[in-house]
Amino acid sequence: MAERLADIVTQIQNVHQLEAVVTAMRGIAASRAQKARSLLAGVEAYSEVVSRAIGQALSLLPDEAPIARTCGRAKRALILFCAEQGFAGAFSERVLNAAASDLRGATVFVVGQRGATVAREHGISPTWSEPMAAHAEAVPGFANRLADDLYGYVAGGAVTQVDILYARSATGGATAVERHSLLPIDFERFGRPPRHEAPLISLAPDALLERLAEEYVYAQLCEAALHAFAAENEARMIAMLAARTNIDTKLAALSNRERQLRQQEITTEVVELAAGAEASKSAQR
Repeated sequence: MAERLADIVTQIQNVHQLEAVVTAMRGIAASRAQKARSLLAGVEAYSEVVSRAIGQALSLLPDEAPIARTCGRAKRALILFCAEQGFAGAFSERVLNAAASDLRGATVFVVGQRGATVAREHGISPTWSEPMAAHAEAVPGFANRLADDLYGYVAGGAVTQVDILYARSATGGATAVERHSLLPIDFERFGRPPRHEAPLISLAPDALLERLAEEYVYAQLCEAALHAFAAENEARMIAMLAARTNIDTKLAALSNRERQLRQQEITTEVVELAAGAEASKSAQR
């Protein structure tokens, strides 16, 4: 009986240690998600500024100037922003499922080490995979490297059309997978200001438009990465909350069992003492 009670006490201690780990992981995830959300406003504002600048650059081109478009059969690439670490539920699976119908024959870019592992478990072999930025402040540098690698595939002719898929936070703590076309850029979607508002420029309009297009792609990758970074950490917060609930349930059951065993142990000792006292009295007679 004493040995069984000791086992229960050890289990309770182990569960308390696990509780501390889960609490720490939830706190770290909450901090990272909050930081990513705080940076999103700046990135979205930057993307909006670049979009307006593209519209102004388009207004400088002659009306008959052609806009480059993809010719022939498109060579699709998919950039999938998956989980960097575990304990985020089915975060990566949701992104992979959203892209499932277009994976055949596509060049697949997977962001996130855990996501790359999950992709391979599902029979998907990424052409390119890299870890996600370790913290939100490192996302701009990561997006720059991703853009450089992407342009390498485009320049080599392996890719002509690029879509990005990433999770972002939705109402009620859920996440929704969004998909956007990244390349080729649809210039028809950018509003053009009236001619009399043309800005002063130091580059030829076509060269200016090319530079702005690169900035736009970079901004879109930054925005997608930050959304994915925040959503992954929010998914981890939810997973840790569920784990904490299970831990509380487990602790309650173990504590109840500990009390039962202690009561049984005390009862046994009392019975043994009473029996010993009765035997002593009988011997004295």
